[in-house]
Amino acid sequence: MLMNKYVSFVAKKFQSDLVRNSFWGIFSNVLQNVLFSIFFIVIARKYSTSDFASYILANTLYGFVVAFSSMGLGQWFVRELLTIADKKALISKFFKIQLIIGGFFYGLNIWLSYLIYEDIQIRHLSLLIGINVIFDNIIYVISYVNIAEQEQKKTFIIKTIEASLKFFVACFLFFSNLPIMSLAFILIILRFVTLNLFIRIGSSNLISLKNIIAAKVDILEVKNIIARNWTFIIIGSISVLYWRIGNILVSKTLGLLEVSMYEVSFKLFSIAQILPFIVSTSIFPMLVKAYNNSESDISRIYKSAFIVYTFYGLMTYTFVYSFSDIIIPFLFGNKYATTPMFCKEMFLTILFFPTVLLQANLIVAIKKERIDMLLNLLSLLVNVLLCSVGLFYFKTLSIVNYAIFISFFIFHVAQDVFLLKSKFTSFIHSALFYLFSAVVVVVYQFLSTQYNTIFLFFIFWFLMAIPLGFFFFRKYLKMAVSW
Repeated sequence: MLMNKYVSFVAKKFQSDLVRNSFWGIFSNVLQNVLFSIFFIVIARKYSTSDFASYILANTLYGFVVAFSSMGLGQWFVRELLTIADKKALISKFFKIQLIIGGFFYGLNIWLSYLIYEDIQIRHLSLLIGINVIFDNIIYVISYVNIAEQEQKKTFIIKTIEASLKFFVACFLFFSNLPIMSLAFILIILRFVTLNLFIRIGSSNLISLKNIIAAKVDILEVKNIIARNWTFIIIGSISVLYWRIGNILVSKTLGLLEVSMYEVSFKLFSIAQILPFIVSTSIFPMLVKAYNNSESDISRIYKSAFIVYTFYGLMTYTFVYSFSDIIIPFLFGNKYATTPMFCKEMFLTILFFPTVLLQANLIVAIKKERIDMLLNLLSLLVNVLLCSVGLFYFKTLSIVNYAIFISFFIFHVAQDVFLLKSKFTSFIHSALFYLFSAVVVVVYQFLSTQYNTIFLFFIFWFLMAIPLGFFFFRKYLKMAVSW
């Protein structure tokens, strides 16, 4: 009887609007990342480290620019679209704004490529890849139309089609020798196909060229909108700048081989980020709702999620520590045989990343987004400062990885201080997190020198899973009984 209640409780949770509405997003994100990862692996294997690094640097510069190109206007657009009667006029105006801004930032992308890099291939790749800035701004409009119209499924399907097209290019590339510039040109054509799918299928027939040309744009109004959204613009941009700036600093102080090794490590790290990001999209609305109800509710959700995030970070780090020496040469080839050492260094940051993300969500949920912005800026400044000074004295990729780790540590501590003052956490809770994480890492690294690391990983986490599984089973069993 008790078990039936527990099963019914779990089933009810999975039938909730939150889970049902998130399904397409989760499925699409996972599938896209799998397909994009295969594409990334193929180009890393097929091209020389210099060609691959040139491609990465052109994409890095484009990523820098596109972080600012939408100017954070999406939230304003959705709010206005839900209240205004003439939706087509508003969409046309928003579309025109994004096209103008996109064109400006594409020009900025070209200017920066010539300012930062002397390599002709990087400049030419930036000319091609930078066109995505304009494409992204158009897709950005249509994506937010779908959000306002509760049609996100269209966006997810089209983006999955785009990932599939890239996968087919990877399959073709695997059996052919295509110059890197030709590859970039083909990818732009595929992106144009995706753009047309968005316009024809994803826009719900709310966009027309005639209306876009006729739309009047009030520059003063745009300035006011940006001024009201500047906090979110900075927060969203920092998340991109934080990781991309490492590549640019490495390219200017080390070499193209180190750029490639950094990118391979970061690709694996970005895959590890997927699950915390997906879970956060579900936890954040729960935190907002709980904050409106009572502080005890939000504290309960935060502490439960904190435990899961902590163990996820530890498990991911130990997995990479045990398997990266096998996985990286197998996936990317023997030319990246020395990369696992740097990958292990980068993955020290995963110990803090999931809980930093959770605590950032909590801070924004309690309407303290300016605090989150300041903490993000602090972390970015520490990262850039440590990278710049460290690379001046020590010409090694390890400096960048340790700078990221230290800046995330400071970020996490600063969050703890704020949440401690706000009484959402306690000193004991924070201290136990750092102590437990440090002990697990030190013990695991010591044991890895004594035993086979693959065998160690499975035995270690089998032993860790017993008390953890008992804790959560007991907790949810109590919830099922009360329900």
